[in-house]
Amino acid sequence: MMSNLALQEIFQAALARVDPYRMMAEHLRLEGDTLVIDFDGLRQEIALGGRKILVLGAGKASAPMARAVEDLLGDRIKEGLISVKYGHTEPLRRIKLIEAGHPNPDGAGEAAARRIAAMAAQAGSDTLIINLISGGGSALLPLPFTSDDPALGIALTLADKQEVTKGLLASGADIGEINCVRKHLSALKGGRLLRLMAPAESLNFILSDVVGDRLDIIASGLTSPDRSNFADALAILQHYQLSDKVSPQVMRLLDLGCQGKIQETPKPGDPVAAYARNFLIGSNRAALLAACGKARGLGYHTVALTSSMTGEAREVAKLLFGIAKDVQDSALLVARPACIIAGGETVVTLRGGGKGGRNQEMALAFLVEMAKDESDGPPIDFLAASTDGSDGPTDAAGAFASSILLKRAKAQGLSPHVFLAENNSYAFFAAIEGLLKTGPTRTNVCDLQIITVGTPLQPC
Repeated sequence: MMSNLALQEIFQAALARVDPYRMMAEHLRLEGDTLVIDFDGLRQEIALGGRKILVLGAGKASAPMARAVEDLLGDRIKEGLISVKYGHTEPLRRIKLIEAGHPNPDGAGEAAARRIAAMAAQAGSDTLIINLISGGGSALLPLPFTSDDPALGIALTLADKQEVTKGLLASGADIGEINCVRKHLSALKGGRLLRLMAPAESLNFILSDVVGDRLDIIASGLTSPDRSNFADALAILQHYQLSDKVSPQVMRLLDLGCQGKIQETPKPGDPVAAYARNFLIGSNRAALLAACGKARGLGYHTVALTSSMTGEAREVAKLLFGIAKDVQDSALLVARPACIIAGGETVVTLRGGGKGGRNQEMALAFLVEMAKDESDGPPIDFLAASTDGSDGPTDAAGAFASSILLKRAKAQGLSPHVFLAENNSYAFFAAIEGLLKTGPTRTNVCDLQIITVGTPLQPC
């Protein structure tokens, strides 16, 4: 389908803009014994001298970031370790790589977290730590909290954290809420890694996968002071009615934290933050703008809606279809042929026992809306996809919606509404060949939703 090809070209242009290796290589360089960092026109110089260089990190995009650092610094790197999602690897020479579970943490991730914690704690003032952090870093570094005071008897297990993560993911909680809870159950997150690293200086390169690009939320804020507290984490579990569905140890930890008997995460102004410098190297907004540029080049009149789209995936689909219909009927918002692009990260509240992800669910809900509409007009085509190449627990990045796919579904007797009710978007799109499979992209800046209305005859 030619329309699908256009949507894929636009999506691929967005991925190319936020390629982690490219972003690191373009903004870091060596000038003699000085590391020069130039992001957003702000130049910083770090004298390397005889300092030990330690490279640490976690996330779906951290492997290509590590390769860029190795290519730049080579033998200057004393040692390093990063934790990545299974399959999201790169060939590295000096930096060790551990593959681990995401979105649910596993034992490999816990082992990586313990090694990284030990390496950070051993670093002294003669060490420069380079942290490479991207989306997924929270699940990939699951180090359960253990109290320093044995009298409190708090020693969480990985199973405790897995249970909490699974419950929050199924509840419809957004990434900020999930990471708020994770911070307060972790020995590393919420800025606790800052305490371990001090007095070593750290340079922290961060690729954003959260709406708003808040550094204290990305990967649960490993190297950023935390604005949330134990009371916030407890309120989130209560709001989603998970208090009696998680380990009693989890609830006791949060209760003790609320009482001030367990030290809070570092807050803004904490002295340990002075040793760290954070650099945001990429975001959904950058990908969105690149997608718009490609769409214009293909001949579409283009509009960017937002890079901060949130909410239930199926409800967002209704909004986007309504916009598409306005453009189809009267060219409201933008002239035809049109391309409308949004970005952000939605959620899914599980109601059925099917398989899918938030982007596949959104595409299926979009198709449900299309099935209700029998009017003619310029064709509407839609793609919702995750920039990391894996949408939920599937091997698809997302899915398409179009009149052609709707006809295929009808020919096979498949009801989009029935599959949506079961959260079974993957099986539906697999049956009608509507999935987008990119494989691991080794980047991660949330999701993109791309709508085209009409087909360009030639570039505008």
